[in-house]
Amino acid sequence: MMAFLIVCGLALALVIALLIQPWLREQRRLRLAHQPFPAAWRRQLRRRVPLVARLPADLQLRLKGLMQVFLAEKPIIGCAGLRVNDEMRVTIAALACLPLLGDARGLYPRLRQVLLYPSAFYVDRLRQEAGGLQREERQLLAGESWSQGQVLLSWQDVLADAADPQDGRNVVIHEFAHQLDQVTGQADGTPVQANAQALRQWSAIMQAEYRGLQERVARGEETLLNAYGSVDQAEFFAVASEVFFERPQALQAQHPALYSLLSGFYQLNPTSW
Repeated sequence: MMAFLIVCGLALALVIALLIQPWLREQRRLRLAHQPFPAAWRRQLRRRVPLVARLPADLQLRLKGLMQVFLAEKPIIGCAGLRVNDEMRVTIAALACLPLLGDARGLYPRLRQVLLYPSAFYVDRLRQEAGGLQREERQLLAGESWSQGQVLLSWQDVLADAADPQDGRNVVIHEFAHQLDQVTGQADGTPVQANAQALRQWSAIMQAEYRGLQERVARGEETLLNAYGSVDQAEFFAVASEVFFERPQALQAQHPALYSLLSGFYQLNPTSW
């Protein structure tokens, strides 16, 4: 009887621990978010991430809180001999947290670490060829998001993209849009939607805009959205997210339905910044 009671007690303690863990994590995040933002980090933000200066005061405050939680929970690890410093951590955290500003969608729950390379890096890929054959090839990349919990970035590209917040190109926003897309598995261009109606609207508008980009690229036309977005719908979502945050007025003017859809998803209206 005593052994049975001990087992029951241990099982009850385990259940209580599992139930209370999310609450404890949320309390810890609240404490981190409300800590004073380091003055050195503030200077690095002004120097390296001019996009932040566009934000209204309340969103700047929210961004700083998110950054402090992000940097406490998501390690940024240097690769190929790179030594990661606070300038790198602050720059990456600021851009990675931009897509989280408008909606409490979690802090990239599948992400375990960011791997930072000094510059563009090579990744080996298996390429499917005719007849079902596969061939390994090396690709030079500025960034990549893995559904297993890693984001890979080139510091050289992060720095260059952050310095020009009006060109519609930002590798950090791109890869972290993929992370939002990968919450339920492989990226497919359809991140989690609020309900079935939102999913139907998302699919209809995204497919139409994606096909439109493919057609314009095939005709050799100049496009607001990077031609890389015509590769597949996952890349289209990531490319569109870059433009949404960096060139919102142009996106709204040229692709109003797409802008409205992304504004609803991110719960943000960057044309007003």
